Amino acid sequence: MHGAFIIDKPAGLTSHDVVARMRKLIGERRVGHTGTLDPFATGVLVILAGRATRLAQFLSGAEKEYEATIRLGYATDTGDVTGSRLPTDFTTERQRVTEFHREEIESAMGSLRGEIEQTPPMYSAKKVGGRKLYELARRGEEVERRPVRISVSEFEVISKNGSFVNVNNDGTADLCARIVCSAGTYIRTLAEDFGKQLGVGAHLTELRRTRAGSFRIEDAVTLEQLTELSESKLTKSKVISPDAVLSHLPAIELKADEVMQTIHGVDVRVNHRDLNWVSGQAIRLRNADQLIAVGSYDESRRVVHTKVVIADVSEARP
Repeated sequence: MHGAFIIDKPAGLTSHDVVARMRKLIGERRVGHTGTLDPFATGVLVILAGRATRLAQFLSGAEKEYEATIRLGYATDTGDVTGSRLPTDFTTERQRVTEFHREEIESAMGSLRGEIEQTPPMYSAKKVGGRKLYELARRGEEVERRPVRISVSEFEVISKNGSFVNVNNDGTADLCARIVCSAGTYIRTLAEDFGKQLGVGAHLTELRRTRAGSFRIEDAVTLEQLTELSESKLTKSKVISPDAVLSHLPAIELKADEVMQTIHGVDVRVNHRDLNWVSGQAIRLRNADQLIAVGSYDESRRVVHTKVVIADVSEARP
């Protein structure tokens, strides 16, 4: 089974847990995902299976979209609801939370839109010196992390019941936000930085990924639904073909005699002269709706060099 599944990940499972379940569900050993979701988070998790796992490199950098609930009033050591509350002058923070105006919220969000630098949180899978940060954090260690450049194109309030901030009984307040950002953005850190702009502690209580690249939550299937389909031997109805998975990439339609040459690594000559491709551009090499390979465009030689072969030789023979 070669292709992609768009899974609506439930809270409580790691991305690796979902991969393990998928291996059993579809009976395929080669299974992977294109972007980790924290255990408490839900939503779009793109799962690749079979030979399609070779396509992860062309998807991991895709833009992401989220809906998040940010709790204002105190911070946690993990930046989310799973962590321990950090010491704070809660009396002052509680008073501050009840005074927020819409303009203040908009200004704080605006300061975090665009190209910004973000320091990866200690509770993350990012490696420093070959060691995962969360492993160090769990031992009470903190190391210096270099800020990375990210892009937040949209960061806006989602009104709930006509209100942009809902005050809780304990004096904290919840704000729902929609975020569109580049790959590698830590929404937990964005929530913390948002709180800093407002002068209060903040952390995430809910996070739902609603889009990863062109894959949307409306197209996702739950593990329970996939289990039912598996029992009815209808799992393949939810598989997205390798060619459709990379539909965002430009394509070259191969002639019949070019298919086997491409599989064996022969460069494909590009005859069109009006292309605006640049060197290094990833190009689909396809034949009759079947993805044969993915190549890299060489502008100087006007050829596409095969990088990743997807088609099986036996399947590609006429």
